[in-house]
Formats: sequence, C-alpha cells, structure tokens
Amino acid sequence: MEQKIYEEYVKILQEELVLAMGCTEPIAIAYGAALAADALGRKPESVEVWASANIIKNVKSVVVPCTGGQRGIRAAVCAGIVAGDPRQELEILAHMTEAQKEEIKEMQERVPVKVNESDSGYIFDIQIKAEAEGHTGFARIAGYHTNVVCLKKDEEVLLKKPYTEQKQSYRTDRGLLSVERIVEFADCVEIARVEEVLERQISCNTAIAEEGMRGEWGAQIGKVLMEFYGNSVHNRAKAMAAAGSDARMNGCELPVVINSGSGNQGMTASLPVIVYAKEISVSRETLLRALVVSNLVTIHLKTGIGRLSAYCGAISAGCGAGAGISYLYGGHTKEISHVIVNALAINSGVVCDGAKASCAAKIASAVEAGLLGVQMQKKNMQFYGGDGIVQKGVENTIRNVGELASLGMRETDKTIIRIMTAE
Repeated sequence: MEQKIYEEYVKILQEELVLAMGCTEPIAIAYGAALAADALGRKPESVEVWASANIIKNVKSVVVPCTGGQRGIRAAVCAGIVAGDPRQELEILAHMTEAQKEEIKEMQERVPVKVNESDSGYIFDIQIKAEAEGHTGFARIAGYHTNVVCLKKDEEVLLKKPYTEQKQSYRTDRGLLSVERIVEFADCVEIARVEEVLERQISCNTAIAEEGMRGEWGAQIGKVLMEFYGNSVHNRAKAMAAAGSDARMNGCELPVVINSGSGNQGMTASLPVIVYAKEISVSRETLLRALVVSNLVTIHLKTGIGRLSAYCGAISAGCGAGAGISYLYGGHTKEISHVIVNALAINSGVVCDGAKASCAAKIASAVEAGLLGVQMQKKNMQFYGGDGIVQKGVENTIRNVGELASLGMRETDKTIIRIMTAE
C-alpha cells in the first residue's frame, strides 16, 4: 500500500476514534460554554447561545450526564461552565464531583441562558457568549464538535481561524478512502499503529453496553431484544449495540469511543463486530483488523453525508459493522462491497429526529440490515445496479447515499426540525 495513504488511514482512525462522555452535541455545547467562561475569566451572570437547527435537534431530548436527568441546551451550558476545564474537550464532564453536580442544579436556577437559532447557514454551528460584570467571553465551534474557530474576551480576539461550509476542516484527506483500500489497509497495517485506539474502543464501548444491559436505561431496547428474541449471536450483536445507546442517551456517566463525531455510531460500528469475534473465536489480531474495516467503512460513508443530517448516522455504522463481520469470516473487497451495497439498499432513508432513547431501536435496525447484508452475501445474493439508489460499483452507491443524505434530504431535515421545535 502506498505509504502516504497508509499514514493517512492511521491518522483518520486516531482523529475519529476519540473518547467522549455523553451525547456529543450537548457535550460540544458544554465544551463551548467552558471555552466562553474561560475567556471571560469568571463565572458568568448570563449566557446567550446561537446554535444551528441540527444542534438544537440533537440536544433537545437527550439527557446530559451529571445533571440529574436534565435535558437540553441550558443543562449542557451549565454543566460545561461548572466543569470548567475546556482542555478536556469531549471528556469535559468525565471528572465531575458530587459538589459540582449540585452546583449545576443551582446554576440552572440562577443563571439565565437565552437560546437562539443561528442564522449562519452552517449545519454545525455553536456560538456562546458569557457575560459578567460588564465583560464578555465568546466561543464559536463550527463544522465538527471540537473545531474552535473563534475565541474572544470583550473585543480582544484570542483565536480566529477560517471556516467555510464547503471545505471540511479535517486534518486528514478523506478523499483517499475507498472500500478496496480500506480492506488492503486492514490486511497490512502494523497492529501496534492502531492497537491503542481500538483496544480503548473495545473496553469502553463494551463497558457501557454491559451497563445498558444491567441498568434500567431508557426504553431498554437491549433487554427487550434479549428477552423476546433469544441468545443467538445475531440477536446479541443487535442487543449489545442497542444497550450501549440505551445507557448513553439517558445520562450514563461512562465514556464511549466515538466514530464520525457520534458515540452511537462508534458503538454500532464496534460492538456487533466484538460480539461476533468472540462467538467464532478469532484471534485478537483478527478482531482488531475487522474493527479497522468497520470503523473506516463507517467514516467513508459519513464523509459524503456530513456530520449532521436528516439521515440517521447509525445506518452507516450498521453497514460498517456488517463489513467488519464479513471480514471476520474471511471476506475481502468483493464480499465486503456486496455486504455494504446490500445493507445500504435495505435501510437507506431512515431519518434522524435527534438524539434520544429511540436511537437504540434504530441502532438495532441498522445492525440487522448489516447482518442481513452479510447473510445475503454468503448465499451469493445481492442487489444490483438499477435497484433503487444502488448503482454498479460500491463507490458509486456510497456516492449516491451521500448525495441523498446531504442534498436530497435537506427539506426533510427542515421539516423534522420544525415538527420537533413546534410549541
């Protein structure tokens, strides 16, 4: 494999597979609030937020960790200000003390937080102004969850960097991703180069899924699946991914390793592969290489779709999981391509109506599509070019899905947001 592409693939995994505690949109709000308060240099007396509609959609219904079950932007803002250390980025709430949790409750009662919809036109836009004693601190995050593009104290600019919606601010070249290269990379990568991020994904995502199975989180989709559909590996793969989401969407204070800015996608891409690897007793190295496939396929699909969309991100991760499971069974480019196309043909078009408890059920559906794609491929059954959005060649089908999600579903997104925010 060409060395430049090899190194970029390693960096993509390192860039995307990072720890986060809590749903990443409210955590990005918390991070931005901590940045604004840090720039201000004191605890704010009032806060004003401008957020893009997709941010509002994804924060509205999900529980913010450490807030005693509170939901929404106000809770996320107060949690970030109390946590205080923006250097923690998406782990900003990970080390909260009991005293700080009480302080969050008090701050929500005392500090007014005004929320406005951003008019920038950016899909991902968070602007936060904190005020106290006649001074202001301002922070702006755009494009993705940790991309800080502006920091100010009063009128003094502390940080400023250009951002345009047309050019994603990734540090890596996502144009190098293809299914053929992903499989080639998985086959040849020196395991030591990816072991740390993947082992962390295994341990953290398994831990929160097990907590989802134990506790009474959300709608308990993982438990329902196990109770009514049995202990087959097929069902366990769906149930573990759903259970992780059950816990995470409902305020569990355990971290996850995310993928494409999403913990739900990180769990969906990894947990079914982990379950299948254990069932068929493959080596640890084979599991890690399969996780390379599942994670990079998910990232490849999400690159064309974008970070936030009306298209449910779990669908891409379910395809990634199917690809990784195919790799566990010895699949390579041809077989994995068929699995991806099969899964996309089955479930593309599932809408994202924000982060909340029902994400767990959508994850189960996404994993089911990936697993059905695997079984179809094993029987040499597949969908063909001309079947709906399927086009000959896996990269063409992936491109079609990106266009469907990023362009075709814009009006759908607006309608979803209007319905969700209607009084």
